[in-house]
Amino acid sequence: MKNQKYIIGIVIGMTFMVVAYFAYDYFSGGESVEVVTENDEHEDEHNHHGHGKTVELNNSQYINAEIELGWFEKKNMSEVVNANGYTKLPPQNQADVSVFTTGLVKTIKVIEGQEVKKGAVLAYVESPEFTILQQDYLVSKSNLEFLKLAYERQLTLSEENVNAKKVLEKTKADLDAEQARFNSLKKQLAVYKINGDGGTVSTIPIVAPIGGHITEIYVNIGSSVEVGKPLFSIVDNSEMHVDLLVYEQDLPKVKEGQTVHFVLTNQSNKEIEGTIFNVGKSFENETKTVAVHAHIKDKDAALIPGMYVNALIDIGSNEVKTLPEGAIVQAEGRSFIFLYEKENDEDEHADEDHNHGPKKTTFSRLEVKVGPSQLGYTQVTPLEKIHKGDKIVLSGAYYLQSHLQKSESGGEHSH
Repeated sequence: MKNQKYIIGIVIGMTFMVVAYFAYDYFSGGESVEVVTENDEHEDEHNHHGHGKTVELNNSQYINAEIELGWFEKKNMSEVVNANGYTKLPPQNQADVSVFTTGLVKTIKVIEGQEVKKGAVLAYVESPEFTILQQDYLVSKSNLEFLKLAYERQLTLSEENVNAKKVLEKTKADLDAEQARFNSLKKQLAVYKINGDGGTVSTIPIVAPIGGHITEIYVNIGSSVEVGKPLFSIVDNSEMHVDLLVYEQDLPKVKEGQTVHFVLTNQSNKEIEGTIFNVGKSFENETKTVAVHAHIKDKDAALIPGMYVNALIDIGSNEVKTLPEGAIVQAEGRSFIFLYEKENDEDEHADEDHNHGPKKTTFSRLEVKVGPSQLGYTQVTPLEKIHKGDKIVLSGAYYLQSHLQKSESGGEHSH
C-alpha cells in the first residue's frame, strides 16, 4: 500500500511539472525561435530557460565583463555581392578658395577644422590692384557719360543733315567700346566685393564659396598671394557617398535601389547602410571593375573622403538571424552563446559600500549552429529553446566562457 502511494505521488508530480511547463510557455507570451528536442532531456532543473551550464557574476565582475545585451539581427548572408571601395565627395561639395590678383594676406579669420557658412569671411587681402581697379572704373564711368551725350548730339545733327554720317558711326563705336569696358570693370569689382561708387579701398575680404569645414590653410599673415593659387580648402561632407568597385562578372546582379552594408577597413566594425543610386558605364583605370555609387543613409557617420570600405550589396531577400562574431564562443568543439537569466539582490558576501545594484547576475550557456560570416556578423541557429524577448549576450561572451572554465577547473563555484 505504501509503494502504491509512492508511485501515485511520482505520477502526480510529473503531471504537475508537464502542466507547469506548458503553462509557462503559454503565458510567457514569447515567440519560440528554435527548438531541438534532442537537447530537452538534458535540461538543468535550476535553469528556467532549460539550458545547460550557468555562470554567476558579482557586480564588479559584471562591470569588468562589459556585458552588452541584445537580440538577433536579420541580415542577408547568402545573396550578396562583395565589393571594396572608398568614400567620395561630389565636386560641388569641395572648394579651393583663391584670388584673381596678387597681394598680401593681412588677416586670417579661421582655423583648420572650423565649420563655416557660405559667404563667411575667411581672410582679408591687401593689394594696390584694388585701388587701380576702382580708379579705372570711375574713369570709365565718366567717359561713358561723356560719350552718351556726344552720341545723342551727333544723332540730332545727323537728323538735321548738319554732320556727316561717318562721324555718328565713330561716336557710336566709341560709346559701345567704353560701355563694354565699364561693364567688365564693374564685374571685376563685384568679384572682389568692392563698391566702385564708394570710397577707395586697398583691402578686400576673402569669403567662403560654400558651407563646410576648413580642411587646409595654405597661407600665413603676410604671405604673398598669386593668381589662381589656393588660399583655403573647404569640404562639405553632407553629400558624402561611397564608390564601390564591382567586377565584371557581378555587374549584371547590381541595380539601382539595392541596399549596401559596409564597414570602414581601418576603423571600427560599425556597420553603415547605404543605397545604390548609380551604376557606372565604363571600366575604372583599365581594370575589370565598374564604379557603383551609393548614398549613405547615416549623415552623422563622421566620414571623410578617401576612407576605404568593405561592402556587401544585397541582391536577394534571403534574410537570416545573425549575431556579432564576439557573441559566439567555441568550446568542446562546439559553438555557444550566453543568455541573461536573472539577477539576485541577495549576496551575503557583497561589499555594500562598493557594489551597487544587483549583487549577482546569472547567465546560461546555449549551444548554437553557426553559418557563414560577413562584415563581423555570423548566421546563428539555436539548438535549444529560446524565446523572443530573451536577452542575448552580444559583448562579453568570452569573459563569461573564461569564467565558466575557471569554475569548472575548481577555481570557483560552478553550476
